[in-house]
Amino acid sequence: MDQTEKQLDKKERTKDRREKRRQEISLLRSIPYSGNQRWWSAETIAVVTGANRGIGFQITQQLATHGITVILTSREVAVGEESAKVLKEGGLDVGFHQLDIVDDVSIDSFCAWVKENYGGIDILINNAGVNHNVGSDNSVEAAETVINTNYYGTKKMIKAAIPLMRPSAQGARIVTVSSRLGRLNGKRNRISDDDLRQKLEDTDSLSEELIDATMTKFLEQVKDGTWTSGGWPQTNTDYSLSKLAVNAFTRVMAKKLSSRSEAEKIYINCYCPGMVKTAMMGWAGQVTPEEGADTAIWLSLLPDQVISGKFFAERREIHF
Repeated sequence: MDQTEKQLDKKERTKDRREKRRQEISLLRSIPYSGNQRWWSAETIAVVTGANRGIGFQITQQLATHGITVILTSREVAVGEESAKVLKEGGLDVGFHQLDIVDDVSIDSFCAWVKENYGGIDILINNAGVNHNVGSDNSVEAAETVINTNYYGTKKMIKAAIPLMRPSAQGARIVTVSSRLGRLNGKRNRISDDDLRQKLEDTDSLSEELIDATMTKFLEQVKDGTWTSGGWPQTNTDYSLSKLAVNAFTRVMAKKLSSRSEAEKIYINCYCPGMVKTAMMGWAGQVTPEEGADTAIWLSLLPDQVISGKFFAERREIHF
């Protein structure tokens, strides 16, 4: 067997494994939660950002189908209200409020509204995000928007939501939609600066300041045109780095939140939904939005949640 045949054979085996896993998860999704597993009720409040379409809409629908009260959020009021209306007409308990995660005023207004109308939240799903690269295109013209939305906006939302998270025996949950493209040690598309990579993967010394400094350095290089020689990922560069930052921040926050008392525990994790067939991916993915939402639902509803600061895909932990 020559090299080309070996590569084709490897691809086929990978494809077969992926399909088998998708079938396994499809079966798992069809099994209802038993009474003693259902720690939640209609009084459980979940917030889903960027939920007017795609994965966010599916996460909202699936959480609401499990009997949870869900607040669907969207930057645009009209499309958000219409999406919530569709779900409510289906008998689901879904509310709506405008939310732009890069706008401090919008976040403050949303959190004040949630506190007044619901008293707090139990689950936060950070789904809102942008990607301006499709296929082999690797433009960084929108790098500032991508980093500000996917990383800084998500970080703002997490910090704003923490004071709203309600104490419970099961713990509140934060789940962030991320990507394998943000892995530190993937075989391809990783940061080639060994020193920086080692600092970012050292959980003892990893800090929010280091993550911010890394994003600042990248954006500065984008502005002066030196980013191509900066050792950054060479595919979907700005998107990959924004998700790398999200993954790293998840570990930082898990460490900070671990000191909370048992009654006030907050578990935070992130996951990769795969190449989902959505508008953001130019409809080029192989995974349906329903499948892409699955791990977010699974992490949100785990009956005995003790996992925090981890990265998942297809209901399995994967390396950062």
